[in-house]
Amino acid sequence: ENIVFSTFYILIFIIAVPGNALALWAFFHQDSTSPSKVFLRHLSIADISYILILPMRIVYHLSDSHWPLGHVICQLSGFLFYLNMYCSLYLMSLISLDRFLAVVLPLTSQSVRKAKYANVAVGILWVTVIVSMSPTLFSKNVTNNSTGICNKLYLEKTSPTALVSTIVAFVIPLTTIMVSYILILLKLRKVKQQVERPVKDKAIKMIILIVLNFLVAFVPYHVSRVIYIEIHSHGNMTATSRELLGRANKITSALTCVSGILDPVMYFFLNQAYRNKLLQM
Repeated sequence: ENIVFSTFYILIFIIAVPGNALALWAFFHQDSTSPSKVFLRHLSIADISYILILPMRIVYHLSDSHWPLGHVICQLSGFLFYLNMYCSLYLMSLISLDRFLAVVLPLTSQSVRKAKYANVAVGILWVTVIVSMSPTLFSKNVTNNSTGICNKLYLEKTSPTALVSTIVAFVIPLTTIMVSYILILLKLRKVKQQVERPVKDKAIKMIILIVLNFLVAFVPYHVSRVIYIEIHSHGNMTATSRELLGRANKITSALTCVSGILDPVMYFFLNQAYRNKLLQM
């Protein structure tokens, strides 16, 4: 099991680092003249912050599920995991909302779809997620240095509050993305003019990529997380069910980092500067 997880994380790290580093470089060397560019830039920052966790998990699994990095790094790994995941989720929902305004309400949304407002929205998002996730940096009894256990790496809190916060934090971006894309698709069905075809094609590509990313990287984790908390809270789990839930938690947690590979694919189709830099290599 440890060999499988460490190999998986190493492959993700090798593939994700170049794509996201190039994205970060490309986005910071172009003017943020539109909301989508602002959101994509910050999505690449969130991805880089998650990729920084992977070496910690690689070391953990190569050390046969022993945590040798100490209490502070254990806390940091949990914090960066949630920081990246929820910033990514909400940035995807902001991208979806921006596309909805651009496609469905192009004229009435002109005064709203400005880079300065996008920067304000992103700033509020980062502050909100950092404050919300900060308890993971200061919570007690997450590391046992004598046995090499870091409970922040995979194991989760199982309180009713954790269940509610997980559902709310996931349902809001899920609803935003699905409603935005349903309305976009309904609008695109009416597009007949050839001149608007590129807009339609770009919107459809974006819908496919973000929904695929969402389904592969984030849905399994949150479904598993809700089941884990719900069953664990009843306190009558057998050893077998505890082991199965723990393994599902590890697998779905690992799947979230697939977003670090899928996001650069989205950048390629949605951002001209990133596409040009990649094709020049």
